[in-house]
Amino acid sequence: MVGGEEVPMPENGSIDRLAAACADLDPPLAALDLAALRRNADRLVRRAGGIPIRLASKSVRCRWVLQDVLARPGFGGLMCYSLAEACWLARQGFADLLLGYPTADRSALRTLAADPRLLSEITLMVDEEAQLDFVRRVVGEPARPIRICLDVDASLRIGRAHLGVRRSPVRTPAEAAALAERIPAGFTLVGVMLYEAQIAGLPDGLPLVGLVKRRSAAELADRRTAVVQAVRATGARLEFVNCGGTGSLEISAADPSVTEVTAGSGLYAPALFDGYRPLSDQPISGEPAMFFALPVVRRPAPDLVTAFGGGYPASGPAGRSRLPRPVSAGLRLLGGEGAGEVQTPLRGPAAGGLRMGDAVWFRHAKAGELLERFDQVQLVEPAADGTVSRRGVPSYRGEGKNFG
Repeated sequence: MVGGEEVPMPENGSIDRLAAACADLDPPLAALDLAALRRNADRLVRRAGGIPIRLASKSVRCRWVLQDVLARPGFGGLMCYSLAEACWLARQGFADLLLGYPTADRSALRTLAADPRLLSEITLMVDEEAQLDFVRRVVGEPARPIRICLDVDASLRIGRAHLGVRRSPVRTPAEAAALAERIPAGFTLVGVMLYEAQIAGLPDGLPLVGLVKRRSAAELADRRTAVVQAVRATGARLEFVNCGGTGSLEISAADPSVTEVTAGSGLYAPALFDGYRPLSDQPISGEPAMFFALPVVRRPAPDLVTAFGGGYPASGPAGRSRLPRPVSAGLRLLGGEGAGEVQTPLRGPAAGGLRMGDAVWFRHAKAGELLERFDQVQLVEPAADGTVSRRGVPSYRGEGKNFG
């Protein structure tokens, strides 16, 4: 149903479906192919091999999508990127919210400490005593003990080389046990996390990358087990051991010490995941599900058009891989301009057939970051009678939420 009318189902995949469903809307706009999203969710569940998947909210940033995916078998709980976000989601009815990163948000900490229900549903992430001291100075005596998870560095070290992201200062089983033993009153240690970013978040552009991933997976399997055993030996009653990401689900899930894995980007299948290669027989990249459209507003030359907006680079090291990718056939970004703040020029044979106001479709390099640019996402879904339906739902931004 589009604007109260049904439209025929196109034959040429997601872009044709989305273009037909959104033809009466003025771009810029974001649109989500629900059928692709749900197939991607099923693919993640298969890759996890029966281990529950905690959904990474930063890779989604839309409350409706979070609810839809969590209702599916194989998913349970959220990994949030902000404590303010976790408090908001808990008050919207979400349960079992693990913070993926330490927090210094004083206001959100006071909100957490004053609400017994939030304290029962939200788990903070810590990796040093200074973070615990900070929380105690801010909140004093909470209504009940604050749940915490210990973040242990999962990067690969080869000599003096550090391969992975810079996260926790805690690395060895002894260091993890020492911190677990020093947790003060007012906190309860309920989980351990080791996020292998050098496996889950690194595209396979060179043969060396695959070698690093395999070596890292082997090293981490032994160290992760030893870390969990050392923490449990301190008397900690761990409820979960969390690992993984979209790029490493089957590797983490194969470890008997792991009780849950985390994923989110694989639902939208952003462009960066096109460069991933599997470490098992399960493919990593899913079907592209999230797209955005920009309107043509200029024709500077016969083989060139200019679209309004589009300067939505992804986070990470600056470079071409972080730019949006046009998926409308026969168009490419200009190397000298890329995607601009208020205009994006595109060159190619398809430019000659585009006119003022026509929509050009793109994929973002990453997943949830795109929705920081749009108040709504258009949900597009095929119907049994051969038509396609569309409805708009708010993103975090559309609900007036900005969590950093």
